[in-house]
Amino acid sequence: MEQLNHLVFLWINATPASPHALISLAAFLANDLIIIVPLLIVGLWLWGQRDQIGQQRELVSKTTIALLFAMTTAKTLSMLFPHARPFVEGFGYNFLHHAPDDSFPSDHGTAIFTFALSFLFWHRIWSGALLMVTAIAIAWSRIYLGIHWPLDMLGGLLVGMLGCLFAQLVWNLFGEQINALMCKVYRFGFAFPIRKGWVQN
Repeated sequence: MEQLNHLVFLWINATPASPHALISLAAFLANDLIIIVPLLIVGLWLWGQRDQIGQQRELVSKTTIALLFAMTTAKTLSMLFPHARPFVEGFGYNFLHHAPDDSFPSDHGTAIFTFALSFLFWHRIWSGALLMVTAIAIAWSRIYLGIHWPLDMLGGLLVGMLGCLFAQLVWNLFGEQINALMCKVYRFGFAFPIRKGWVQN
C-alpha cells in the first residue's frame, strides 16, 4: 500500500519543470478554496426563500454535526497513526510552506469531502457533484504541491463518510431537539438583524 501511495504521489507531484501558472493555480486551490465551507454554511442559515429556509437550516445543522465528528476523528487518527508528510521524508518536490506535522488524514481533505458528501446526501445531486469536483481539485492541489500523500486524501474521504453517517444517526434520534435549540439560540442572538429584515427569521 505504501509503495502504491508513493507511486501515485510521484505521478501527481509537480516538479521544477512544471508550469508556474499551474503551480500558482494549485496554491490557490490548496489554500483559499476551502473558504467556501464557512461561507456556504453561514449563507444557507441566514438567507433563502421563506419556504426553503427550514430545509436549508436542517442541512446546515446536519453538515455541522458531520464536520465536528469528522474533524475530531481525523485529529484522533493523526495522533494514533502518525505519518510524516512527503517533504519531511525528503520525497518528491515541495512548493507550499507547511508545518511538518502529521499528514494522515488530511484536515483539508476531511473538511471538504465531508462538506461535499453532506450536500450529495442531503441537498441535491448537482450541488453535491459540484462540491465533490471542488473537493477533488483541492485534494489534487495539495498532493501536486507536495504537502500530502494520496492516502491522506483517501483517508479524508472515508472519515467524511463516517461523519455523515454519524450525523444522520444523531439526527434520526435528536433532530427535532437539535433544530429547536439552534433556532432558539439563533433568534436570541440575531434578534436585531431579524427585526430589520437583514436575515431570515
